[in-house]
Amino acid sequence: YTTNPTAWKAMLEDCEEAEESIDLEQFIFVADEIGNKFIDVCARKAKEGVKVRFLWDAAGSFTFSGSSIVEDLKNKGIELIFFKTLFPRFFSMHNYRSWYFRNHRRTLVIDGKVGFTGSICVHGYMKKWRDTHVRIEGPVVKDMQKAFERMLDRAQGKRVARRQDTRRNHEFEYITNTPLGKNRQLYNRVVEAIRGSKKYIHITSPYFVPTHRITRVLRLAAHRGVEVKIIIPEHSDFPIVDLAARTFFHNILKSGVKIYLYKGEMIHSKTIVIDGNWATMGTLNIDHISLLYNFEANIVTYNEKF
Repeated sequence: YTTNPTAWKAMLEDCEEAEESIDLEQFIFVADEIGNKFIDVCARKAKEGVKVRFLWDAAGSFTFSGSSIVEDLKNKGIELIFFKTLFPRFFSMHNYRSWYFRNHRRTLVIDGKVGFTGSICVHGYMKKWRDTHVRIEGPVVKDMQKAFERMLDRAQGKRVARRQDTRRNHEFEYITNTPLGKNRQLYNRVVEAIRGSKKYIHITSPYFVPTHRITRVLRLAAHRGVEVKIIIPEHSDFPIVDLAARTFFHNILKSGVKIYLYKGEMIHSKTIVIDGNWATMGTLNIDHISLLYNFEANIVTYNEKF
C-alpha cells in the first residue's frame, strides 16, 4: 500500500474478520475520524469475544495523556497499554538518552496469521502522505507476534531477555532494533547489506541525518561504482531536520551519491532496495534517533518480486 487510505481500509477489513485476537502497535494514534473507526471496529470485535490489545507510544500518542481513553477502551473490552510515560523511570543524568527510547514500531497482527507493518500511523493529518505499508501472511507473522509480546512486556515493566539473532530460512524476516543492550539487529543488517552491494542502492527516507557508520558505507559503495540514490522530502514535517540533512549533502554528493528531493505531499516511506535481490521496509528512518535510540522493526527479504 502506498497511500494511507488504502492501508487503513485493508487493516480495518481484516480487523472485521478477526476471530481470536487483534494486536495493534502504533507510534501515533489519534482518535479522529480514522482513529475512531479503528476503535469502533475493535470494540465491536471485543464484544464478540476477540482479544483486543492496543500498544501505543506515550510520546507519539501524547494527546491521550491524562485523558479518560484508557478507562473508556477498557469498558469496551479493549486493553490499552502505553509504552513508557514521558518521564522514563530509569531517567537520570547518566542516562539522559533514555528520553529517546520510543516505541516507533507500527504493527497490526490479526489472529496470529495476518500482519501489517510499514510507515503509516493512525492520524487523519497524514491522509495524503506518500507512505509504504505491507500486508503479509506466513511464518514471519509469528515473529511479528512475538515481537509485539516482548514490547508489551517492556511497557508493563517486565524483564525481557535479550533476543538472540537466529536467522531463519524464511523468505521474509521481521527484524527489530532494540537500543537497550545495544541489540540493534536491523541497523547491523542494513549496514551489512550496503557493504555487500554490487550494482545499486536505492533509499527512501523522510528524515536523513545518518550516523557516521551509515555515511561511511554509502560513500564507500559509491566510490567502488555502486549507484547510490536517495529520495528525501524537499520539505518534511520537521524543518529543523531538513536543515540538519543538508549539512550532509556536500560530502555525500562529492562521493558520487545522488540525492533527490521529493516535491508535493510529504513522503514518509522508509524503504531500501539493493541490487534487486535484497529489500527492507518498515519503520526505520535513516537518522540518528531511529538508528540508535528507538525501538524499530522492518521486513527484510531476498524475494526479488517483492
